[in-house]
Amino acid sequence: MKVIVTKDYEDASQKAAEIMLDVIKNKPNANLGLATGSTPIRLYELMREDHKANGTSYKDIKSFNLDEYYGLAQDHPQSYYYFMCHQLFNELDIDKNNINVPKGKGSIEEVCDEYNALLAKNPRDIQLLGIGSNGHVGFNEPGTSFDSVTHYIALKQSTIEDNAKLFFNGDLSAVPTHAITMGISNIMEAKKVLLIATGERKAKAVKGLVEGPVTEDLPASILQKHEDAIIIVDEAAASLLSK
Repeated sequence: MKVIVTKDYEDASQKAAEIMLDVIKNKPNANLGLATGSTPIRLYELMREDHKANGTSYKDIKSFNLDEYYGLAQDHPQSYYYFMCHQLFNELDIDKNNINVPKGKGSIEEVCDEYNALLAKNPRDIQLLGIGSNGHVGFNEPGTSFDSVTHYIALKQSTIEDNAKLFFNGDLSAVPTHAITMGISNIMEAKKVLLIATGERKAKAVKGLVEGPVTEDLPASILQKHEDAIIIVDEAAASLLSK
């Protein structure tokens, strides 16, 4: 595990963009594992700016998102499919058929089986992650098995509260209570993992991720065992690290 400490969110996003774009430019048909939430918004903006300025092409790129709220259609303004299109894809030359996000509707078993089969056929060259304040990655909440594959999960109250603040104007009742998420073993299959964490609110989770025991009580800690995991944190998120 390589830990990079940057000054602030902007610097963390710039460094993450360097790593992401290096993968894309060296492998124009790369499979990208992508994430939603507030953390990658600036990274996605930098990717759009690079595409516009430098013509970096996404026409042969495939994307695979970590998760989706269950119960929301793709065109719902709070769905993660909608988020990805508006934050990134609409301004790239990516083939819309190559955008993959777990379905938020339909038979749970069929949705999970279909996504697992898709991931098995398309190994990710890089998997982007954030980390929840409780140490979750994707929507793999504390207690999720390290052997898990794509599954249906009930969201912890802390996750619902975090998401309400960020995307639902503080309305807890508007936040879906369940999601479909890549499992931890799916995440660990990626050739490279890139995790970004910024802000003091993430400091405790980052401490556990980097220096704590590898435990299902803090799902992100499994990244200590990944062969090529890069953790980018700003000074606030790194504030509890001992070194």
